[in-house]
Amino acid sequence: GYACGTVALANTRRYHGLLIASLAPPIERRLLVAKFDASVLYDGRSHALGANEFADGTVAPQGFVHLQSFELRAGIPTWRYAFADALLELKIFMAPLAATSYASFTLLRASAPVRLEIAPFVTFRDHHQQARGALAARITHTPASTGDAVSVEPAAAGARAYRLVLQRGRFEPAGVCYFNFRHREEEARGLDSIEDLWMPGRFTVELAAGERSDLIATAEDSAPAEGAQVERQVELAGEAACAALPATAPPWVRQLARAADQFLVRRGARGEQGAGVIAGYPWFDEWSRDTMISLPGLATALGRHEIAAEVLRTYARQVDGGMLPNTLPAGESPPAYNTADATLWLFHALDEHLAAHPDPALERELLPVLIGIIRAHVAGTRFQIRVDAADGLLRAGAPGTQLTWMDAKQGERAFTSRAGKPVEINALWLNALDVTMRLANRGNERSAFDACRRLRDAAGAGFGRFWNASAGCLYDVIDVDGGSGVDASIRPNQLLAASLPYSVLTAAERRAVVSTCARELLTSYGLRSLSPRDGAYLGRYLGDAFRRDASYHQGTVWTWLLGPFAWAHFLAYGDARAAQSFLQPLGQALSGDCMGSLGEIFDGDAPHPARGCFAQAWSVAETLRAWIRLERLTRLA
Repeated sequence: GYACGTVALANTRRYHGLLIASLAPPIERRLLVAKFDASVLYDGRSHALGANEFADGTVAPQGFVHLQSFELRAGIPTWRYAFADALLELKIFMAPLAATSYASFTLLRASAPVRLEIAPFVTFRDHHQQARGALAARITHTPASTGDAVSVEPAAAGARAYRLVLQRGRFEPAGVCYFNFRHREEEARGLDSIEDLWMPGRFTVELAAGERSDLIATAEDSAPAEGAQVERQVELAGEAACAALPATAPPWVRQLARAADQFLVRRGARGEQGAGVIAGYPWFDEWSRDTMISLPGLATALGRHEIAAEVLRTYARQVDGGMLPNTLPAGESPPAYNTADATLWLFHALDEHLAAHPDPALERELLPVLIGIIRAHVAGTRFQIRVDAADGLLRAGAPGTQLTWMDAKQGERAFTSRAGKPVEINALWLNALDVTMRLANRGNERSAFDACRRLRDAAGAGFGRFWNASAGCLYDVIDVDGGSGVDASIRPNQLLAASLPYSVLTAAERRAVVSTCARELLTSYGLRSLSPRDGAYLGRYLGDAFRRDASYHQGTVWTWLLGPFAWAHFLAYGDARAAQSFLQPLGQALSGDCMGSLGEIFDGDAPHPARGCFAQAWSVAETLRAWIRLERLTRLA
């Protein structure tokens, strides 16, 4: 579950809400409490603090005119509103591992008491949908309230009841449907942007200077804890997340470590247990590729070795036919295995974990899984993924499929199919073989060691086919669509051949790859997915779903790639401080589109506005991993 919104407190997305609860963690996320409008009566005058935008363009109320400041304080969003000589502080946070959100109001300064009034707006819907018209009124039935609380019992089948409580306050029932809230960001995405919400009534409380009252929204059966207690838990969790950072870590890196916590989740759907990674907020669930790329930065680099091991075990159990599913099963849907790289990233994530925290039991447990994956790739598995005996390289896909991370697709059209032998798939294959060799050697698996060595040597020799001498970099795909053609598009995928632990590139080739990517693809916030000099380049990620998907990997900047670029730059030139400097602009991005986190993508064209998923696991993780690694090298130097 999660909570998110805007500094103005106006919802601009269907995903904004005070409480979005996960009914089958970490899936089945439902919006319960969309927002609240607060106002204060002070010295005979009423001052609204909230804001709403409606379909006709009206913005009412406009409480942001009273906003004195906004900041993340110990990772907690904190507003301060000034009216006359009074100062009111608002904090919003969630209880760890619970479907409970808090909006805490503290009167910091006033010459007389204030009367605080809070109107909550509720619903019960999938967080991807919108509630309209009579549906919004039917969606909830609100029984009679008592004292400081109101229970909301949704009429929808299988819905979960939830409660709203105002500490020291009183609830006055009303029951009104408000129509035509506008979500401007959904409109910009070419989607339905209008929603109707139910207002069950209003809470009121009197506050004197120094007093606090918490609005609590909870879908838990147990009584919610005191707000001050939960706030301290959140602060302590943030401190724990930062504990493994070098003492020299600047505030923006410390905030990234706090943000990392938001992506690590407990799994409980369909009776399964374990740990997982949410790929991004607001709309992504668990993706194997994102999980394996993110795990070293979210967990291993921050000393969360038990979590890393648990995630690795959880995913190893999902291997079938030598492959990880693209996404973990949701509900009754069967898993889909349309990915060629997620499985290979598992080797890298395990290698990083074992290097930081030797774990013989995990090593023994997962080595047979790794050996089985290698054998399946040699024999051939789904989607024509198999080793080509002619050159030792890994072939994947057929026309119309999308098996790499460049996976945008509408209907039957894959915008970047990349069927054939993609460069990063084979860089990952070489690395996976090297990892398995080393583990097999330690585990006295002689036959597996010998087999992986032969495969690695063959693939290493074959990898030379990727060198594009005329461009001084690597081809993106060779043997395209099963033929003998090459794709010479300049894309960032080649960076993985220069940044992964095992690489067959010469020093000169590594520098050439880094130089080409810097010249053609590098921006302050990540790397473009295609060179602007390419005729297929699209510099703006805008429009409806089709147009956005068409540009997703055709020039759009991806933040996560800045981590591999910085590390590859260090490996190429040996200057850790210079490499680390490429990450610095992301500190500024933390106060841009999503306060305190890093998003998924930016436009390829300047001024590179943020787009897509506003809080992305691998963007946070790879920035953290690269910064920590480079900082340790600078301290050694």
